[in-house]
Amino acid sequence: MANDNLGAAKKAKNDEFYTQYADIEKEMNAYLEYNPDVFRDKTILLPCDDPEWSNFTKYFAQNFETFGLKKLISTSYAPNSKPRDIPYQPALFELEDERFDEVKTQANGKIFTLTRDTSGDKRIDVDDLEWSYLDGDGDFRSEEVTKLRDGADIIITNPPFSLFREFLFWILSGSKSFSIIGNSNAITYKEVFPLIMENRIWLGATRTGVGSMYFYVVDSAPEKTGQVIDEKGRKLQTIGNSAWFTNLEHGVRHEALSLMTESDNIRFSKHDGVKGGFQKYDNYDAIEVPRVEAIPSDYAGVMGVPITFLGKYNPEQFEIVGGDGYVGTPPTKTYKSKSKVVNGVHMKSQTGTMGCVIRRDSFGQGTYFDVGYPVEAVYKRIFIRHKGQGQ
Repeated sequence: MANDNLGAAKKAKNDEFYTQYADIEKEMNAYLEYNPDVFRDKTILLPCDDPEWSNFTKYFAQNFETFGLKKLISTSYAPNSKPRDIPYQPALFELEDERFDEVKTQANGKIFTLTRDTSGDKRIDVDDLEWSYLDGDGDFRSEEVTKLRDGADIIITNPPFSLFREFLFWILSGSKSFSIIGNSNAITYKEVFPLIMENRIWLGATRTGVGSMYFYVVDSAPEKTGQVIDEKGRKLQTIGNSAWFTNLEHGVRHEALSLMTESDNIRFSKHDGVKGGFQKYDNYDAIEVPRVEAIPSDYAGVMGVPITFLGKYNPEQFEIVGGDGYVGTPPTKTYKSKSKVVNGVHMKSQTGTMGCVIRRDSFGQGTYFDVGYPVEAVYKRIFIRHKGQGQ
């Protein structure tokens, strides 16, 4: 199939990120602690990978017997699909194999499989990986790789961030279990947020704030803020807020938040917007909660909370009822204002869709005029209520 979008994504240096072994191990351990048999008798597919040096492949190959895997499959993109200035040298195992092909090594992806002991050491591990060339370049949307998806039970990888939406829906269209890495801002995508709201997907167990998750990048990657060099001289790059997205259960998802009552929050909180009493939105019947820890334990109505709430979301404790206009889900409000003067400032006509707002005393950036006076939009909000509160 056409590979234009993939080619554009892979040509961008900032789409080449490789996950550290420790980050994979930490996340997978959370699933195993919740269900020790989560991987037992399962076929795991690792697409969008570089099996020759991928930590995903190494991790699952080394734990093949411990996890009780049925089969491990890892596929890679063809070198020709990657940025042109990334040097490519076939691995020694490929060069020494009679199947080595000078054309295919550049134009075709590779597939590695693990099912049996091929080395004769009476154990199944990374030394028993078997390889061959794919017929195509390894694009996950190809019929070849899609067929591998259909035969797998769980899909785990770090896909190109620029293709996250498409990759996620490629997985879901196959009705597969999965755990993948993406930018945490993906929770606000209009295609993704409804899935979170419906508890079809959720965030993984490891919480990754700004600068807390580093990825290996190629040596030719441009110098950027947040780069470090490890003890072996390899370049690592943090890319801001990263998160695991999954539909595999883990214990963190079922830990209840410990919260104060509304009156105790008002009494003891030092946060503006709480210590003087929770403010209500002007165009939606909900209170603004500026911090996750300030969610009142006894408030019966709807509450607007920061998107960081999803990192602590317990579906037994809370119900997600929507998101503001920033995440493209109800409740939203279409506004239209004619050209007029407000506080001496001439405003042009505006039309569009926006989310909930809080009234402010002064006019400022981010102000909208859908309620007849200056109001300022808050940051992205998710609307929740305590479980069992109803409408």
